Amino acid sequence: MKNRITDVFFDLDHTLWDFERNSALTFEKIFLKNKLSINLDFFLNSYIPINQRYWQLYALDKVSKEELRYNRLKESFVGINFEINDEAISRLSEDYILHLSDYNFLFDGTLEVLEKLQANYKLHIITNGFKEVQQLKLKNAQIHHYFHTVTTSEDVGVKKPHPLIFEKALSVAQVQPRQSLMIGDNLEADIQGANRAGIETILFDPDDKINHIGQKINTLKELETLLI
Repeated sequence: MKNRITDVFFDLDHTLWDFERNSALTFEKIFLKNKLSINLDFFLNSYIPINQRYWQLYALDKVSKEELRYNRLKESFVGINFEINDEAISRLSEDYILHLSDYNFLFDGTLEVLEKLQANYKLHIITNGFKEVQQLKLKNAQIHHYFHTVTTSEDVGVKKPHPLIFEKALSVAQVQPRQSLMIGDNLEADIQGANRAGIETILFDPDDKINHIGQKINTLKELETLLI
């Protein structure tokens, strides 16, 4: 594989950028900022599956960006029987986006692997995340300089797993599918989507919870053996 691959495409959230850890710290910050007394773990147990469901709906164009941002919070508070008005939810929604990139923990091995890979490959990002936030994450985490291109779903107008976003990323990177590799944590959006575009894939599954017959890694450090 490594003899013909020239360009490696990464997902960002849940693959390089430790979304759950950074998100939890953001909620802790904005709850304090807004003087809300909420058990963080209790809230997150409600929020995390709801957030995942809304991102799936967003990928299928069944909810808008605004609906995702508001409704995921609304339903989470309902789920823990916490009384809060719509104005406060809207304010929290804005604060969450404002402060999400304040925290930039990366998965173990991210910097070392990117540093080594860049010597042999051109690196790129393909993400469904909101453009303005993703750019800040890359910059604040000090990994933006590793990537030749960043393709977001908002740039293209469709979201992974739609083949058009992969085709656009390949076009911008000026590379053919057979020379490309996609690495991501989402089986449908990253792996199946890229495969349909003719791109080879590696699933990143740090918790080893996904049944996948294709190439899979549990740590980013494994990429050194596979690609270097």
